[in-house]
Amino acid sequence: MELSETYLQSVFLEMFSANIDTHWPNISIESLAQERKGAIRTGPFGSQLLHSEFVKEGIAVLGIDNAVQNRFEWGARRFIAEEKYQELKRYRVFPGDVIITIMGTPGRCAVIPENIPLAINTKHLCCITLDQDKCLPTYLKFCFLTHPSVLRQLNVSERGAVMPGLNMEIIKELIVPHPPLTLQQKFVDIAQRFERLQAQQREAERQAEHLFQTLLHKAFQGELSLDEDKVLIPDVEVTKQQALVLTDVIDPISKDAYQMALPLE
Repeated sequence: MELSETYLQSVFLEMFSANIDTHWPNISIESLAQERKGAIRTGPFGSQLLHSEFVKEGIAVLGIDNAVQNRFEWGARRFIAEEKYQELKRYRVFPGDVIITIMGTPGRCAVIPENIPLAINTKHLCCITLDQDKCLPTYLKFCFLTHPSVLRQLNVSERGAVMPGLNMEIIKELIVPHPPLTLQQKFVDIAQRFERLQAQQREAERQAEHLFQTLLHKAFQGELSLDEDKVLIPDVEVTKQQALVLTDVIDPISKDAYQMALPLE
């Protein structure tokens, strides 16, 4: 059983592309950022930050691995000392920032979570601090990854493809549709509910794998009895009934798009 990764893409396209309101303005990403220096930035270059300056604990340093799955995840932990942070604090990332990979695997995108500790980004990421009275981070993330007009500007023929040659200036100049904030928020609500279901499923899969490894170890050690009354197995299935919580926010999304949210059999 697996919650379809294409569900949110389908919802986004249904809301913002399939039924385009021609009265929505088109606006550059640069115009959606906060009106301050460094609202769109990359990380420290060259000798500003050397690998030899990483320490075992301190201020976190975010890189490609934190966005490569198109969602924020902690990868290999990297830290700098407080003294080094004071030199590089203009590269700080904030909750709600949108990060886009521009090296390694360019074109991956994630939103910085609300509980992020003090952190900076590396030169491998472009970090955008939005004016959230204009644009919500989750909307911009999906616009960048999914909207046909944005993908055409990036010369990408299909969603999910690597975007070679991506850099901060290209990102700044990208033109995106600018729908009302209320509609953006409606999509964010849908995304948050769906992502909670995905998190539940990932945790269920983790528990199931742990259980399997435990039973396997016992079997090889000769400690597993087939005569045991029962083996306690946690409830690890994310069911279609659980997915139905999405109906609270799905209207007016099409039935076809909603069906993609249900687990695949």
